Amino acid sequence: MHIVDVAEFYAPLGGGVKTYIDAKLNFAHQNGAKVTVIAPGPEDRVEPRDGGQVIYVKAPVIPVDKRYHVFWKAAPVQQLLDELKPDVVEASSPFRGAWIVANWQGRAANRAHRALFMHADPVAAHFQVWTQGFLKAETVDRAASWYWRYLARTAGRFQSVVVGSRWFGQRIRKQADIRSDLIPLGVDKELFHPCKRDMELRRQMLAEFGLPPSARLLVGVGRHHHEKQWPVVFEAVGALRDEGVAMVQIGNGFANERVHKAAAAAGNVKLLGHVGEREKLARILASADAMIHGSRAETFGLVASEGLATGLPLILPSEGGCTDAADPAWSELYEPGNPAAATDAIHRLLTRNPDQLRVNAIGARRSHISTPAQHFERLFSLYRNSHPPVLSPMPTPVNEPTALPAAA
Repeated sequence: MHIVDVAEFYAPLGGGVKTYIDAKLNFAHQNGAKVTVIAPGPEDRVEPRDGGQVIYVKAPVIPVDKRYHVFWKAAPVQQLLDELKPDVVEASSPFRGAWIVANWQGRAANRAHRALFMHADPVAAHFQVWTQGFLKAETVDRAASWYWRYLARTAGRFQSVVVGSRWFGQRIRKQADIRSDLIPLGVDKELFHPCKRDMELRRQMLAEFGLPPSARLLVGVGRHHHEKQWPVVFEAVGALRDEGVAMVQIGNGFANERVHKAAAAAGNVKLLGHVGEREKLARILASADAMIHGSRAETFGLVASEGLATGLPLILPSEGGCTDAADPAWSELYEPGNPAAATDAIHRLLTRNPDQLRVNAIGARRSHISTPAQHFERLFSLYRNSHPPVLSPMPTPVNEPTALPAAA
């Protein structure tokens, strides 16, 4: 099986999408499949990879984040699809890449199974965040009806629509009447494991705030982008500065200046920047007392699952893909974008029995968290069993005779 992923947000210095697609290439390499990634980049370039290849198509840079480029011309991508003749072609964003795949035509296009893998929710990530101080989320969704109509038309050109969280599947069904297949993303449960908890590391992190081991340490992970809502989280944590609560945050991005100002204003938040070493990241997570997150627009919620896998109870907004990892036994939810509500949620969680919370969170490893192998097994199985099934033989063309044979 040959899968071509038209990946609009794959970049050498990318974040979650790159991590996910690299894992898919690795799974394909180990399981006899092939993955070709078509991604926008600064130049036309082919990068051989175990499990397939990455083909960069020259495209304009995104001004607000120059790590990424954006597809512009459809012809180069569609020509590559004609040449590659994939069994499955995925579009991993609802934007230009999806439009290009939806409008790809020809014999190879008719043969391929098209799958729209929903990686983004621009309405929640941008419009609802920008207007949350004066408009209700439902009002913004109604005002964005043009987008939902576009998404419904585009999704109608695909044989499969895949989502990584139950919340997001319900959202696109409600807003655009799109039915989807739920295939949760996987967490490396050997890496993100409760045994990585390091009490000395925890003591050191708290000591940097001048706090004793009896204090409580929160952790947050995510890019410094407006949709992650770190200023909201930091304001909520800052309200508990005098109650022995501190927070470390891991990540960076184009909103660094705003995030740094918010952390400084809180007074009990330390920014650790990007932590590229996954083992170190897992140790930091496991050594905290709870994870807090701010984004209402997570489509996968993978970061919450990684935290839960290390045994962390969760403090999360009540909307977004992270809610798939939530349960009253180990979580507290709050109104998205509301610092006071987030402070209340932190306080509620930290006044509960910490040992019982941790026991409950560790127990969720089996019931609430998939592994990457399980994710890709389900995804590849969906494609293999699709209708029409991939790898089905093309009919042998029959040449029409130029003239009828003479009657005997």
